[in-house]
Amino acid sequence: MDYICGKRLQPALPELVTVLERHNELHCEAATKAKLLRISAATIDRLLGSERRKYELRGRARTKPGTLLKHQIPIRTFAEWDEQQPGFGEMDLVGHDGGVAAGDYCQTLDLTDVATTWTETMAVRNKAQARVFEALQTVRKNLPFPLLGLDSDNGSEFINDQLLRYCRQEQITFTRSRPYRKNDNCFVEQKNYSIVRRAVGYARYDTEEQCMLLNELYSYLRLYTNFFQPTMKLKSKQREGSKVKKCYDQALTPYQRVMQSTLISKPKKQLLRTKYATLNPAALKRKIEGLQQRLAKTSSQTNWRECARMVAVTAAQRTNAF
Repeated sequence: MDYICGKRLQPALPELVTVLERHNELHCEAATKAKLLRISAATIDRLLGSERRKYELRGRARTKPGTLLKHQIPIRTFAEWDEQQPGFGEMDLVGHDGGVAAGDYCQTLDLTDVATTWTETMAVRNKAQARVFEALQTVRKNLPFPLLGLDSDNGSEFINDQLLRYCRQEQITFTRSRPYRKNDNCFVEQKNYSIVRRAVGYARYDTEEQCMLLNELYSYLRLYTNFFQPTMKLKSKQREGSKVKKCYDQALTPYQRVMQSTLISKPKKQLLRTKYATLNPAALKRKIEGLQQRLAKTSSQTNWRECARMVAVTAAQRTNAF
């Protein structure tokens, strides 16, 4: 289950055990199964804490502001969005530069639905508007519900005439966050780490082969995370002196949140039920790990001298410009 916390894992265990048994991935005695089904979240955290501490990563941002048509795209407010209805999503790009922000390198388009936490990802070769727009169209088709609203940061890959015209034509509410306020896009920013960075890390990916590997990995990752990874949504928070007490809802997978929604059609839900019945989380995880190893192997073969050369050329060009 990808080292998720006890509060997310404990509510998912009954269904998870059933699915794993159905696919012959789990065999245990009745007494052991009974313990799995009644274990508390605190006990899970205590037993597995040392394993989760092995994986700690840090990030960086490469967003450059876009000015084209900026004032025609409104800043997101509660008036334009119904965050309880599936279909209103935040989108962002995750750069795979490996710490060397020179030349072209792969980007991952991350689109997260606010109401259900359903997340779709797709890799592109660079931040070109045409590539990002094409990826967005593909991601939209993978969503199990209509896309009603999009919210982005102020990067030029999103703030452009092509995307604005597309949203108006398709009757999609298009908004943007406030400049330099990353918490405005808190839902997708969280998924940038919990899904993209945890899956592919911070290495540099800049070849066509690596982009194809990323998308092959994402094709399995979307099934694993949306159908089997529980998420917790913040219900309320209350300040008590210098501390803030937060209250979360029960951990549910994005699939379960979609199935609970009364705003999604029965045919769509039936398609999801049929798909869910065929999925084996253990097999998906093995496939993901195999692709991660292949991706890591290509990353270890990257010519870092070439990266250093690109940095030097870029620096020289800037010097000559002045």
